[in-house]
Amino acid sequence: MADTLQIAPYRPGWPQRFEQAAATIRAALDKLGNQAVIEHIGSTAVPGLCAKPIIDIMLGLPRLSDLEPYFAALSAIDFNHQPQMAAAMPDRHYFTQPAHPPRQIHLHAVALDSDFWRDKLLFRDALRADSALRERYAALKQELAQYYGDDRGGYTEAKSGFINAALTAAKR
Repeated sequence: MADTLQIAPYRPGWPQRFEQAAATIRAALDKLGNQAVIEHIGSTAVPGLCAKPIIDIMLGLPRLSDLEPYFAALSAIDFNHQPQMAAAMPDRHYFTQPAHPPRQIHLHAVALDSDFWRDKLLFRDALRADSALRERYAALKQELAQYYGDDRGGYTEAKSGFINAALTAAKR
């Protein structure tokens, strides 16, 4: 079955779903949870923005390798490591909940000093602060979702120019 892109209107319950998942993740990580920073990223983290109804969570760690002993603990709370993504994303560990579509949560584990960490927060915060930017991004996402259908890679790549321009502007 194809995993067709669906863009949903903003749902006020998304931040609460993030908070619940973040608390569960922190508890599963035991002592590492005290060193980690957990952020809600992606479109579900931006009030008023339409989004794929998947909560994106970023787990920031002092060192990415710190997480490897906790893979079993994450698996026990239904966060499924996706090692096949390592070639495309060598700077992070990627987990999904559940293992197969339709997914509810994506967990991106990265080093706190990584470009990924910095850029995801910068883009999220720019969207939160600028309603015109948010509206342009929403229109682009809806247009691209219709065009790309079930081609998530194409959809993501097609958004990259907009995201890069927003990041460049935000860094000024």
